[in-house]
Amino acid sequence: MAEPSATEATPRPASPSARDGASVRLLAVAGGLALALVAGFALGEVVRDSARPTGSAPRGGPTGTSMHTSGGAGHQHAGGAAAAASAEVDGLAVSAGGYTLVPETSSFTAGARSTWRFRVAGPDRKPVTNFAIVHDKPMHLIVARRDFSGYQHLHPTMAPDGTWSVDLALPQAGAWRAYADFAAVSSAKAQVPLTLGVDLTVPGDYRPRPLPAAARESVVDGFTVTYEGTPRLGETQALVFRVSQDGSPVADLQRYLGAYGHLVVLREGDLGYVHVHPETQLIGGAVKFWLTAASPGRYRMFFDFQVGGRVHTAEFTLVVR
Repeated sequence: MAEPSATEATPRPASPSARDGASVRLLAVAGGLALALVAGFALGEVVRDSARPTGSAPRGGPTGTSMHTSGGAGHQHAGGAAAAASAEVDGLAVSAGGYTLVPETSSFTAGARSTWRFRVAGPDRKPVTNFAIVHDKPMHLIVARRDFSGYQHLHPTMAPDGTWSVDLALPQAGAWRAYADFAAVSSAKAQVPLTLGVDLTVPGDYRPRPLPAAARESVVDGFTVTYEGTPRLGETQALVFRVSQDGSPVADLQRYLGAYGHLVVLREGDLGYVHVHPETQLIGGAVKFWLTAASPGRYRMFFDFQVGGRVHTAEFTLVVR
């Protein structure tokens, strides 16, 4: 093959005007890309803000509240008039945020009382032994059958090796759900609030009870409990519970676990769990909560309150449309 000539091998230098034109075109392209990136970011913010439900809390949580998230789902401890509950539910998984609920057994005999033991394994797969005190206890255990009967709010005790134990009796055959509600303390000393759930089984003739009709009044142990407020999908709404006896308001409600009442809400179908807490003070003698409905459907509400040193639980069926 013939060697190329010097003219062919050496490119001719561009003229000053050509170089200036290329520079202008390069700047124009770079400027256009920058504008596109800025516009795209702004549009994304607009879309995210417009997608947020009407009446929901802004990102970062509402003023005066302490929001506890659990692997994408959350519950909220109210601490002011602007408090709001998360629109998500907890307790649907045995593992979240690197933590796993590990029961020693999941099978029970109907009516037999026994000691149930479980552990919480951390991200290092070792039992967690450091828990924060939340509402006077390091661990809250909620148990209910799949038809919402047999509700129990228990407080296990922990051994030095991280094994939790609780005296537990499941009175009837069927499928049950246990929720461990806690805040683990990580190696970095950060609190990690979680609600983990696990199924428990009681062999036998399972006859589910029909869900009671929705009502705003519940009678328990001689007390009449009513509630006001209508939860709406995607909107934070107040629920106000009043306790009366013999037609007169109960004036001596006592604090239970640091509050005048506790409210657990379970969703029909998957038993999604919402645990909200009230305003720190009574409002006109009533206990006030904040709740955001996670989805349309039926829910069962369990309201714990204390009078005369004894805890009572009023139950309600709630329908969200």
